[in-house]
Amino acid sequence: QVQLIESGGGSVQAGGSLRLSCAASGRTWSRFDMGWYRQAPGRERELVAAMSWHGETTFYRESVKGRFTISRDNTNDTMYLQMNNLKPEDTAVYYCNMYPTSVGDTWGQGTPVTVSS
Repeated sequence: QVQLIESGGGSVQAGGSLRLSCAASGRTWSRFDMGWYRQAPGRERELVAAMSWHGETTFYRESVKGRFTISRDNTNDTMYLQMNNLKPEDTAVYYCNMYPTSVGDTWGQGTPVTVSS
């Protein structure tokens, strides 16, 4: 059974940092490109960052470049998102999953991030 558990979110002031974790199980996640996604209130879910299965290729959306760092530990099927210099516009629920995703894919509960100015 596919399961994704995100953690590490919280409430911080602008300029603060958080480290999100994603524990994946139920399939050989080390064979898949993975990504962090977020969904802000009233908006569609968007890709924040992605990493190839071997960890050599990364992608970041423009608004987080230089502030967020994605990493993964294939030995433990775990993925991380280090978020520094957080801004109020980063406020959202953050999710992890394969990249890209497909209709019908299982999603976790996400971890909420709130950044106050």
